[in-house]
Amino acid sequence: MPHRPAFDMLGAVLGGTPRRLAALAALMATVACASRRAPPEVAYLTSPARAAANPPYSEAVRVGDLLFLSGALGVLPGRRELAPGGIEGETRQTLENIKRVLEENGSSLERVVKCTVMLADVAEWEAMNRVYREYFPRNKPARSALGVGGLVLGARVEIECIAAAGAPRP
Repeated sequence: MPHRPAFDMLGAVLGGTPRRLAALAALMATVACASRRAPPEVAYLTSPARAAANPPYSEAVRVGDLLFLSGALGVLPGRRELAPGGIEGETRQTLENIKRVLEENGSSLERVVKCTVMLADVAEWEAMNRVYREYFPRNKPARSALGVGGLVLGARVEIECIAAAGAPRP
């Protein structure tokens, strides 16, 4: 804390009491420290298996403690083939694929905060929801759902998510 006469003189010039000036000084110091913080690290993440296919996107991007997942389809692991079973089978496989990416990157379905669901046919919304509810029984993420004109591989559903994640792994 500055010398008391300095506060008295500053108080006389600015018209504030020493207590108000001390609070202002503390606030200014806090703002100065906050402005010196480094921006959060950004990490572009793709599993080695997916990286081998050289996709033009990352499976996930970590910004600080948030994990942004690219849209996921209900493709069977290691293949470019959709899971059987129509919208239910594809939704289940899509959410399993999302679960894997989350867990590989320090998160889980319990930490998902936002999902966007894209449906090739909005009439399948309730069938998709039956499976979706199994994966989010308690903490239900904020969500948007929309019908689209078409999805890659003729998929019925694509889901992207944002999740909280722990500290980045070394």
